[in-house]
Amino acid sequence: MSEAIAGRQVRIEASVDQRLIRAGLWLAGGFLLLALGLPMAVLLSRAFEDQAGQFVGLANFVTYVSTPVLLRSAWNSIWTAALTMVIVVPMAFTYAYALTRSRLPFKPAFRAVMLLPILAPSLLPALSLIYLFGNQGMLRWMLPMENIYGAPGIIVAQVFSTFPSAAIILSVALATADARLYEAAEALKAGRARIFATVTLPGARFGLVSAAVVVFTGVVTDFGIPKVIGGQFPVLATDVYKQVVGLQDFNMGAVVGLVLLLPALAAFALQRWAEGKRAATLTGRAVPLAPRPRLARDLPLALFCLAVAFMLVGIVAVAAWGSLVRFWPWNLALTLDNYDFGRFDSSGWGAVGTSIRMALATACIGTVIVFLGAYVMERAPRLSRVDAGLRSAVGLLATVPLAIPGLVLGLAYILFFNHPANPLGFLYGTLAILVLNSLVHFYTVGHLAATTAIRQLDPEFEAVGASLKVPVWETFRRVTLPICLPAILEIWVYLFVNAMATVSAVIFLYGPDTKPASVSVVHMDEAGQASAAAAMACVLLGVSIMAKLAQMVVGALTARATQGWRRR
Repeated sequence: MSEAIAGRQVRIEASVDQRLIRAGLWLAGGFLLLALGLPMAVLLSRAFEDQAGQFVGLANFVTYVSTPVLLRSAWNSIWTAALTMVIVVPMAFTYAYALTRSRLPFKPAFRAVMLLPILAPSLLPALSLIYLFGNQGMLRWMLPMENIYGAPGIIVAQVFSTFPSAAIILSVALATADARLYEAAEALKAGRARIFATVTLPGARFGLVSAAVVVFTGVVTDFGIPKVIGGQFPVLATDVYKQVVGLQDFNMGAVVGLVLLLPALAAFALQRWAEGKRAATLTGRAVPLAPRPRLARDLPLALFCLAVAFMLVGIVAVAAWGSLVRFWPWNLALTLDNYDFGRFDSSGWGAVGTSIRMALATACIGTVIVFLGAYVMERAPRLSRVDAGLRSAVGLLATVPLAIPGLVLGLAYILFFNHPANPLGFLYGTLAILVLNSLVHFYTVGHLAATTAIRQLDPEFEAVGASLKVPVWETFRRVTLPICLPAILEIWVYLFVNAMATVSAVIFLYGPDTKPASVSVVHMDEAGQASAAAAMACVLLGVSIMAKLAQMVVGALTARATQGWRRR
């Protein structure tokens, strides 16, 4: 009898809590499959079809390769992104080094200024550069070339737009340092240059790769800046727009979209490879590095940060000034008439209201979906191969949006939701599809922030709760949510700010009554109403700043009630 029992295979039954979490993981996977996987599959299939929907194999790709203009746009996207990356990464590294490894005064102010480009629409720096260096620019005489339009304008505007993302990544990388390594190097009589090359740079290696990937991908996939200041300089993002909106050629648009996807996927794969090679830089016995005052280091870094901060604030200030000019460049008298948006765009101030509603819905609904999705993925049972496979599939779908350009996702949504066989076609042209698209487009960063916060909590919390007969949702409400509240607020403001500023993700999807303000900026600029476009861009920046300030206030108030355990 005992031998018979011993020979049987033991089957572990999932508890009620585990079955509930597993069901939540299936729901998360179904959502990502419907909102991301199926639209991208439709986009892929259309690249191999003709206008009549017949399969033509690689004919569309042959047409693409044999079209010199389209090939030139691909090359232009790659080399401008590479050059921007070469400029931004050293610049961001120096700024981050000053914030973390020096005795720089007024560090909070420099950190706040660093965030300005994140809160501003990507079109704002392009408009500012036109005021400064365009055909009628105030400082055009300083340029060695005729004007700023084309590659020079795209690169300079992209430096402004991508700088804060790289600086934030590198600040995190440089903030984690073990003072014992530097003390050992100094004890061995190593010079400062050698210490920098053998200790500082290796410790920040993953941050450097991540920053380079973020900058390169951001430039390749951005639509707003090349649309406003690119002139006749073709890039992949504007080519997708021309194929779909100008030529109504969705098949070739799908081909160009897939080509646009390739550099982003390559950069994403490089980042994942670097992440796999990363080693821990801090151990349990590490000593935090506290920089000592040194004038020969601190003064040059302070001057550099002042120069960068002046440029960042200056570009925003020029856009704000341009929004108040009566008729640039002929009548520079100040006026508020440019904020009467109804004179320049049929949507008027309604476009701002649409953007706010879209951003609020994206932030509120998206934060719930993103955090719950991350929670069920991290706490899902792993009792079988099916459990492990489901968890891996959901994790992959959650990280893929980071490598998909907004224009590509928008085009995929057109093809998917307009398909005659799709019962969800009624969503096209509504605010709901704008919210869904924005949520999916910016899903990955929120997911990574949520998983990072949840992984800080020992799974024993749920195990103890289960042993005390406390349901998992009660443990989630009373333990997980309060502890992770700072991360939840960061996810909310991230989704809100990006939904307010996005252009590429929604340029194909809005309807007559759902035009976002960011799209209105593009249309007003196309119509030659630069001051009105700058005014609406400044309004978007103001709303984003208020959202960030609100998040900081709410975070400070709730920290007293929920984060007391962090204080000693």
